[in-house]
Amino acid sequence: MKKYFSIVALIAVAVIFSCNKSDDDPDDPAGSFDKSAMLQNYADNLIIPGYASLQQKLTAFQTSADAFLAAPSVATQTDLKTSFTEVYLQYEKVAAFQFGPAETELLDIFLNFSGGLDYNFNTAGELTGFSVDSVNIENNISSGIYNFTTMNRASFYSQGFPAMGYLFFGPNAIGKFSVNNASRVKYSKDVITRMKSLVDKVASSWTTYRTDFISNTQTNVGSPIGNIVNQLAYQLDLMKGPRIGWPFGKQSNGTVFSSKTEGYFTNNSVQLAVANLTALKNTYTGGGNGKGISDYLVSLNKATLNNDILTQFDLAIAKLSLIPDPLSASLTGQSALVENAYKEIQKLLTLMKTDLASATAVQINYMDNDGD
Repeated sequence: MKKYFSIVALIAVAVIFSCNKSDDDPDDPAGSFDKSAMLQNYADNLIIPGYASLQQKLTAFQTSADAFLAAPSVATQTDLKTSFTEVYLQYEKVAAFQFGPAETELLDIFLNFSGGLDYNFNTAGELTGFSVDSVNIENNISSGIYNFTTMNRASFYSQGFPAMGYLFFGPNAIGKFSVNNASRVKYSKDVITRMKSLVDKVASSWTTYRTDFISNTQTNVGSPIGNIVNQLAYQLDLMKGPRIGWPFGKQSNGTVFSSKTEGYFTNNSVQLAVANLTALKNTYTGGGNGKGISDYLVSLNKATLNNDILTQFDLAIAKLSLIPDPLSASLTGQSALVENAYKEIQKLLTLMKTDLASATAVQINYMDNDGD
């Protein structure tokens, strides 16, 4: 009889503990939100199709580049700029997925290096923000000796989108390809081949990484949910810093660095920034089908915070869209509009980096040096 009562008591304790654990679980107090379904939505409807589209647009860009390199002219350059813009905009749509295979391949560093969140000339020198190392590019072309896997800023700023912008749309680009252009053509094609190789590896790796991604519903450092929240915050930090704030002089005592804007040689920095911010909202909502971080936040009894974030996304996008391209000119010519957008981006960053992270029990695991 004593043994029977002991078993009943143990069962009762286990049931109480189980109920309390469910009720007190900071990740999902309601116990009803399907985080695996959310992660499957991200993988199957946003991430994998996003990289597949990037592959397709890179192929189209390569075709346009081959046509331009074979016959440099205003006409072929115009077609090339269209395909270059399309692939660049698609890259902005997957920018928040810099984890898993993309982190392994260092995709953001080799395709579109932003300089990170370090604005210190003493440690980084002139190569900061969205720089282009034109000196190193020209040296690489002249010598024919270069290694795109080298881990330094000169290497990062001599390949990917920055290099393509400079080579194809920089000063006298057509003229430079029209005379003694064999080495210049080779370098350009090598940059594109490198870009395609990296994107192909990331897209291919997702077919196997997908299973691990969907099955891990934790929120600790390195988990899929942790990575998504961290990347939402990090991309907004890049928006506040290298994309808008740093060239605007916010971390340089008012000194404007117009040539360090993203997409400087194609004069579409604002277009790229709006695409990036719009994609971040789409990532936050999971595409708006009820299976995104925003819905997870609501399940955590944080509907008000979710509404605040959505409202701030819309406000920041609207203010950013008012800035005329090129941003390099608007930094001084339309400074009030840039200031207005910067302030709204800063508010959105605080909501994401502080409030969202806290509500989802996600630790922000990257460092910045400029405060929020």
